[in-house]
Formats: sequence, structure tokens, C-alpha cells
Amino acid sequence: MTEMTSEPGLRLIEIKRKPVDDTRTDVVLTTSLGDIRCILHPAGGSAGVIWVCGALGGLDGPSFGIFKDLSQELTSEGITSLRLDYRLPGYVPPCVLDVLVGVYFLGQEGVENIGLVGHSFGGAVVIQAGVMSPQVKAVVGLSSQTYGAHPVDKLSPKPLLLIHGERDQNLPADCSRQIYQWAKEPKELVIYPNNGHFLRESHEELHNLLKGWLVDKLKHKKART
Repeated sequence: MTEMTSEPGLRLIEIKRKPVDDTRTDVVLTTSLGDIRCILHPAGGSAGVIWVCGALGGLDGPSFGIFKDLSQELTSEGITSLRLDYRLPGYVPPCVLDVLVGVYFLGQEGVENIGLVGHSFGGAVVIQAGVMSPQVKAVVGLSSQTYGAHPVDKLSPKPLLLIHGERDQNLPADCSRQIYQWAKEPKELVIYPNNGHFLRESHEELHNLLKGWLVDKLKHKKART
């Protein structure tokens, strides 16, 4: 149906939609490389967020399903959300392509001012996708891995927020500290001292930080390319 100009040979063939309720729609993005399963929370307007999980994929996110909760709440701020599940979880290059397909899809929906949020493995994925797409205006990495995150130095001038738990036994907090060192301004690093990999211990603080930061970068400040 549509040639994906961001990557030679990748085509978006079909978009299937199945409304779940008044606030969300199941979406399948059928590409020449397979299907990408998503949940769309439409809000109208030009601002949106794409949320991706770790190496096992999924849709709800860490910290008791914080991606699901924030996707619903941000619609009241005029921010559309697309929760996206990878075709091949655990492999950085194809997962980056999946996110870029999601960016393209949101662009077709009129959403051109996009933030990316990724957890764990997904932190490296959103960093690479953020570097590659001019539609991406802000990037958040939660408990991010360093593997695949090296291009972060090319993300500037797009703002970067890194969040990690000091007691993370899956990926040490030094991973986000290293990414922060690689990155150029504007950048922020938040370390929660008593948190593990899934950031459950500071759920409310994390919820409020993510919501406020995304609204600020996507709605209150003029997007930078």
C-alpha cells in the first residue's frame, strides 16, 4: 500500500483497525517484513508518544503497566499514544524498524511531533529510532541497556531523559550513567535509589515525571528538529 521511504525495501502494506472501546483501537501494521501489533489511543492534534518494552516485547510496560495508564491519561492532554509490540523482540535493528513504521503510521494520522519511550532493551531501540527520524522530538530511556545506544551522541538537539533504579540487578544503573556520558545536551539523568529494573518502588513519582516531561517537551515547548 505505502512505500516506507525511511528504509529501502520496507513497505507498509495494510493497516487493520479494531476498536476496543471509545478510548483505544487495536491496530495491526502489516509490512513486507511481517505484522506489528499496536494499541492506539487517539487524541487528535499533532503530538504523540510511541511506547515500547524490553527484549521480550509486550504492550503494557514496566512499573505495573505504566505505559497503558499513561497512554490513557495523556489523551486528556491532547497527546496520542501508540503502544507498539515488536515483530522480533530482542534484536535491535528490526525493532528500530518497527518503531520507525510506528512513526510513519502516526504521521499518516496527523501526528508529527513524537516522543519515544523505551524500557530496558527498548531504551537502545528508541535512541536509535530517535536519531533516524526527524518526526521524533524527544526520547526517554527507562532502565536502558548500553548495547545499541552508542548513537545517542547524534540525538542532540532533541531532549533525552534517562531513568534507572540504583538496585537494578538486570542492567546496572551505570548503563544509564554511561549513556548519559555519551549523550550531548539537552539531557537529564534520574536515578531512583531503592528501585529495581521495573521501577515499581517509585511508581507514582515515575508516573508524574514521565507525564510532566512528555507534556512539556511535546506540547509546551516548540518542537526542535
